[in-house]
Amino acid sequence: MKKLTVKLARFFAPALAAFAVAFPAARAEELTVFAAASLSNALKELAPAYAKASGGDTLRLNLASSGALTRQIREGAPADVILSADELRVDQLENAGLLLAGTRRTLLGNTLVIVVAKDGAPPVAQAADLLAPNVRRVGMGEPATVPAGTYAKEYLTKIKLWEGVSAKAVYLDNVRSVLAAVESGNADAGFVYKTDALISKKVKIAREIPLAEGPSITYPVAVVRRTKKPDAAKRFAEWLATPPAQTVFAKYGFLPAPAKK
Repeated sequence: MKKLTVKLARFFAPALAAFAVAFPAARAEELTVFAAASLSNALKELAPAYAKASGGDTLRLNLASSGALTRQIREGAPADVILSADELRVDQLENAGLLLAGTRRTLLGNTLVIVVAKDGAPPVAQAADLLAPNVRRVGMGEPATVPAGTYAKEYLTKIKLWEGVSAKAVYLDNVRSVLAAVESGNADAGFVYKTDALISKKVKIAREIPLAEGPSITYPVAVVRRTKKPDAAKRFAEWLATPPAQTVFAKYGFLPAPAKK
């Protein structure tokens, strides 16, 4: 019986070798993920978890304002996945034919807040307090390129405070820069996402804009059409909606994607 087993193994060895060459084991991929700066902490925690879940795929994160990221993709920068802090910028990519069809989905939600320094900050309890003389500088993202700034302008315009607050505005290139400006005292108050405020030990939330009053803040994800790794990119985008990934996002204060109306 032992001799027969050895003979069979020798007989099948060439066939098995040919099978291995024709169908090699899936290799680990490195994915370049363009993501909104507000997702920095969550994605840095998720990266090793995804490497384990995927069998070795790694993430190369490009973190910036969503406007800057979409501009880079339009200009040909290599990206596999885009994770934006608003739908408008991803609409622009989709309309330009730069997304892989059928891969876009709304992944998360968030809320807008006004933050001030924990110590020595001027009293701010509502948006109208930003007009007080002792609030000299209000940090916010550049509305044309930074979704948090776009949302802040939309909200302030709605409550008829945009003209007064914009006169004090310090425009910055992403939401984390706004947070840093308030932490350092370079801005007396600032508009950031609740998720940004929760990671800082140097600021406090002076006013959270209720969902019913503020803009709808959502985070879409999609695969970039020019990716050379479409299958791996699609697997990652889909994994972000799984319970393990959503648990990490919730830990950092992100909300589930709002139900479709």
